[in-house]
Amino acid sequence: MNAFQTVVKFFQDCGLFIYPSLLIMALGVSIAIERWVFLRRARSQNKREWSQMLPQLQGGQLKEVLGHASKSDSAIANIVTHGLTRLQSSRRREDLDAAMEEGMMEIVPRLERRTHYLATFANVITLVGLLGTIIGLIKAFTAVAQVNPAEKAEMLSASISIAMNNTAFALMVAIPFLLIHAFLQARTSEIVDGLEAAKISFLNLMQRIAPEHSTNR
Repeated sequence: MNAFQTVVKFFQDCGLFIYPSLLIMALGVSIAIERWVFLRRARSQNKREWSQMLPQLQGGQLKEVLGHASKSDSAIANIVTHGLTRLQSSRRREDLDAAMEEGMMEIVPRLERRTHYLATFANVITLVGLLGTIIGLIKAFTAVAQVNPAEKAEMLSASISIAMNNTAFALMVAIPFLLIHAFLQARTSEIVDGLEAAKISFLNLMQRIAPEHSTNR
């Protein structure tokens, strides 16, 4: 029996409970791929935008930075836009910090969106696999109690296969989902920490140059 036939037989032995498990797996994989692509794009975009804006901020070219940031959809540009917009009406560090924190509150939920579903799916598919295991064991006990002796061994073997295969498949999906969830959370935290560092750098720069420059320069 080759590998393909082994896989086909494994799924056949899982019974009907393999279908909800496959659906959960498909949804989880889709979310994992979408989140990985989104976070990777956000991370590279933030680095690129910040590397362009930082020299301009250091040079006091605030009007140019505001014009560039207001046209960008990156997270770092959103935060800088909030800060520079508030700078036009107030130069107090606390006011700038509050404005940029407001931008952070808009961005962080977008970074964390749907990631928590992976942990939920890992728990749900484990429970679905456990339910399939219990149903398989119930069939096994029924076979022992009611089936003719000639059919007992075959029925018992099939029922135990359903029980064990459902548990095995659930764990094979749940464990990677938990690892992927942890990875995506770590990547999200890394991006948020980078935004926080950029925010502190911006505030320090504005505290130094704001008294000397205006956004209308």
